[in-house]
Amino acid sequence: MVDFIVIGGGSTGCTVASRLSEDTSASVVLFEEGPRDRNPYIHIPGAYYKTAQGPLLKRYAWEPTEDQRRTETPTMVQASVLGGGSSVNAMIYIRGVPADYDSWAEQGATGWAYKDVLPYFKKAEDNERFCNDVHGVGGPLGVSDPINVHPLTKVWLRACQQYGLPYNEDFNSGKPEGCGLYQITAKNGFRSSAAVAYLAPAKSRKNLTIKTGCRVIRILMQGNKAIGVEYIEKGVRQVMHAEKEIVLSSGAINSPRLLMLSGIGPAAQLEKHGIKVIKDLPGVGQNLQDHIEVSLVYELTGPHSYDKYKKLHWKMMAGLQYALFRQGPAASNLIEGGAFWWGDKAATNPDIQYFMVVGAGIEEGVDSVPGGNGCTLNLGQIRPKSRGYVELYSADPMSPPRIVPNYFSDPYDIESLVDGCLVGEEIMSQAAFTPYLARRHVPDATVTSREAMKKFCHEEAHAALHPSGTCRMGVDERSVVGPDLKVHGIEGLRVADASVMPTLISGNPNSVCIMIGEKAADMIRNGR
Repeated sequence: MVDFIVIGGGSTGCTVASRLSEDTSASVVLFEEGPRDRNPYIHIPGAYYKTAQGPLLKRYAWEPTEDQRRTETPTMVQASVLGGGSSVNAMIYIRGVPADYDSWAEQGATGWAYKDVLPYFKKAEDNERFCNDVHGVGGPLGVSDPINVHPLTKVWLRACQQYGLPYNEDFNSGKPEGCGLYQITAKNGFRSSAAVAYLAPAKSRKNLTIKTGCRVIRILMQGNKAIGVEYIEKGVRQVMHAEKEIVLSSGAINSPRLLMLSGIGPAAQLEKHGIKVIKDLPGVGQNLQDHIEVSLVYELTGPHSYDKYKKLHWKMMAGLQYALFRQGPAASNLIEGGAFWWGDKAATNPDIQYFMVVGAGIEEGVDSVPGGNGCTLNLGQIRPKSRGYVELYSADPMSPPRIVPNYFSDPYDIESLVDGCLVGEEIMSQAAFTPYLARRHVPDATVTSREAMKKFCHEEAHAALHPSGTCRMGVDERSVVGPDLKVHGIEGLRVADASVMPTLISGNPNSVCIMIGEKAADMIRNGR
């Protein structure tokens, strides 16, 4: 018997477990299905190309719509390692815009407006450059400027400005429009994941137990009260009970899945699979949102990108530079520059986010170039209107979930994304960049019209790995948790992760997951 069980060692779960264990009188157990974060590639920013497509990822098939013609089954990738996405992602530190959170409050998530969540962003943050009314210092999470900025990133930023984008010094100021350098979750040349920032300083606490390689398969219920978990460790089913609370932080795919396996969710679906209904909550698994992205891949006129470091002698030089000085390509997250701009010109805030990837074939599913030297302009529609869902295939806890994102089910999303692609093409054609550009590799040269680009987006767009919304926070009958993150009608159980977001924020959500963890832990410790 312990006081608190936290299910899921991702960004939110690490934050919650660490903060709860600050109370030395409280015993906390954190369950993570993946391994410890001992893989050295996790901690080197430039090894993102390894973590973005390696064995630390778990792949789930998702069902495309009819107009998303695929030659193979598309997959949605989730991290499976302590630290979750913060251990494998590109480390880009983005919060979205104040309107994102004000919209949450308007949808019934009282206490989650921008003015309410900003203190938790600042509490988490240790920013090396900013210290002002929107940024904090002294928190666990290292936030820094890129140590190494590739010359091609600077060329691309000049091209953005030639096109007409202003230079933005701080995308997190509340006004993200323009181009600039991303700040990243790194400190002293190393990745600052949630596991490093929150768990590493807490690992010596006797009241905190971190159990990796353990898969929770069911939340144990006594009437309407959550009392423990059933889990598999080294092939053996075991049980652990919680005296006070269970916090479910398994992400937007697995949190609703685990609720449904435990009898909490849409009654008709649970009954279909022979699962006893504990609480009929029709919103569980609904409201799935994700950013949808496309990658425009270009071949360069020479070794102008990080691709040259694929050759052994260059790779050895980069490794030596990093080992001795924490400098050079290995200190870069490979996506140093970006921009926020409009696809939909009528939108109040930018709805397209750009990532200048100084290489080709770095991320899973993205092509490299025949000549060996390329770059990728990745862009996403960051305020999607399309909604999907997560369901069970069966009552077998080892069975994968059914994921139907319904990308582009709202035509607004595809039209906005196409607009973003056309703007991206204009940026790449500016005088600053053309000396480095040999040709566009993806899509091929036949894609010249808006309709052709729209067809390309339908067929080749990929998940941005930012699923959210499936355990929506609110007070209406379709919400799953209240503003206190407690599951409606269930005692002793909260959900705290990306699944509680009513709407997905307009940018990379990792920092938001950490903020949710900070706020959740604060509510629990203060009896709210």
